[in-house]
Amino acid sequence: MHGIETFQDLQREATEWRRYLHENPELDYQVHNTARFVTEKLASFGVNHIETGIAETGIVALIQGEGGEGPTIGLRADMDALPIVEASNKPWSSKIPGKMHACGHDGHTAMLLGAAKYLASTREFKGSVALIFQPAEEGALGGLRMVQEGIMDRFNISQVFGMHNSPGMEVGKFGIRHGPMLASLDEFDLIVNGKGGHAARPNEAIDPVVIAAQIIVGLQTLVSRNTNPIESLVISVTMLKAANAFNIIPNQVEMTGTVRTHEPALRDFAERHILAAAQGIARGFGGGAELKYRRHDPVTFNHTEGTNLAIKAARNLVGAASVDQNIKPRMGSEDFAYMLEARPGAYIFLGNGPTASVHNPAYDFNDDALPYGIGYWVNLVEIALAT
Repeated sequence: MHGIETFQDLQREATEWRRYLHENPELDYQVHNTARFVTEKLASFGVNHIETGIAETGIVALIQGEGGEGPTIGLRADMDALPIVEASNKPWSSKIPGKMHACGHDGHTAMLLGAAKYLASTREFKGSVALIFQPAEEGALGGLRMVQEGIMDRFNISQVFGMHNSPGMEVGKFGIRHGPMLASLDEFDLIVNGKGGHAARPNEAIDPVVIAAQIIVGLQTLVSRNTNPIESLVISVTMLKAANAFNIIPNQVEMTGTVRTHEPALRDFAERHILAAAQGIARGFGGGAELKYRRHDPVTFNHTEGTNLAIKAARNLVGAASVDQNIKPRMGSEDFAYMLEARPGAYIFLGNGPTASVHNPAYDFNDDALPYGIGYWVNLVEIALAT
């Protein structure tokens, strides 16, 4: 297998790709230029089976190994940016006002392209590699749509793998764990109904703002007093909409929030008990509450065999001391979880160094991480599909 020195020569070219993508960010499913760029690069590498237009702008490309018949494994990179005004002040900052690659998907795409170039030139594996370039990871469920459009069956994918950069983790380090890696994500809307009136005469009204404040506090007891403290559950109320003037008690307050957990059963618990708690509190004040609950990403769950393969690939690249195989699960979410529900596999973190956090206007992907991501993908393929 290959150490990092094998992939250093690809860093300059991959950096050029990454910075071009960074300058030209696109959102959700509208990653038309990005998809064109990826398709052209893949064709130039000699990848001769490229399918486009999956989930509107997604791509799946196959590289056949020269080691004979074998399974197909999928490697996934996300392509979309975020609606954020960039403040990194880098020479390659976004040229598109209000859009930026604030999560490193430009780097993810560049690393998978680098791996594609290497694998297409060597093909020292059996079976095939399916390169999955996904749109709309940032909240629009592009991963789910690609699964729903049948990529796992169409391309006979037996295992699937994902990777994400991690600010704060040293470049050249990897982090992974068996089992739950990232949390599920659900959203809810609570409408608190009261009786409007003048702020000078609250006794004539049923103030939904006061009720909403009590509900916000009350929801935290669902976590602190109704669930096992060993099991993670985070309920956050993040948006409130009430009156439009300082002297009005409104008829209703609209509340929006999120639920995150590593335990699938707690999603059902949260949906039931958020409504029950809100209605109970509201009725105590003479008001009422309505709930709309939406399921989004499931738990990102690393399977045993795929996780072991990922650990071995990372260790072969950087050594065992640079691979933390038992990192703490995180409360962020990922729609790659849908791919891991469809097929076994694993998701790993790659060090991005002391950069700003993701989704921050000052964030930028660290180009020094590029050969590590490329090398991880290549080692993973050559281990999983060893001849």
